[in-house]
Amino acid sequence: MRTAAVLPSSVGLAARMVAGVPERGEPVVVELGAGTGAFTSAIQERLRGRGRHVVVELNDRFAAEIARAYPSVEVVCDHAARLPALLAERGVGPVDVVVSGLPWIAYTGEPLLIESVARALAPDGVYTQFAYNWTRWAAPARRLVDGLRTEFEEVVTTMTVWRNLPPAMVYVARRPRAAQAAP
Repeated sequence: MRTAAVLPSSVGLAARMVAGVPERGEPVVVELGAGTGAFTSAIQERLRGRGRHVVVELNDRFAAEIARAYPSVEVVCDHAARLPALLAERGVGPVDVVVSGLPWIAYTGEPLLIESVARALAPDGVYTQFAYNWTRWAAPARRLVDGLRTEFEEVVTTMTVWRNLPPAMVYVARRPRAAQAAP
């Protein structure tokens, strides 16, 4: 239930998940639930040594492996629900992109997780979350999408990545409302 994946995400799904990472400048990217690093690798390729990449991973084995494989990535072994505090402790913010590999179940017990992500993002920030096609109609998925629509001005769904097992799509949320409400 905590990992929620039997196989690592495909290169195609990873490409869709990290499309919002700017190709220029020094972006701040936060990755939630890195797992075995499919999205981590794609983020690092896109950053090419620029910016700052922070991974929040609850599983200590996955966190240690990501830290070993990607020495330039700041790895935090903690719960994503603590995101605002974790970022504040490290002087991180505002965040340009949040890439979430968290399973839907992670949001069930943490209704404020989407709000926390929105508050961490810059006004023009982007949040990506993938979903397996067969789960997107389940109650937790519908609640997540409702939360995205509440916290972000724009929420779009990508086409299905059929070459992922199981097939998946990506929710792309832009322009957090929290950033606009801030003084």
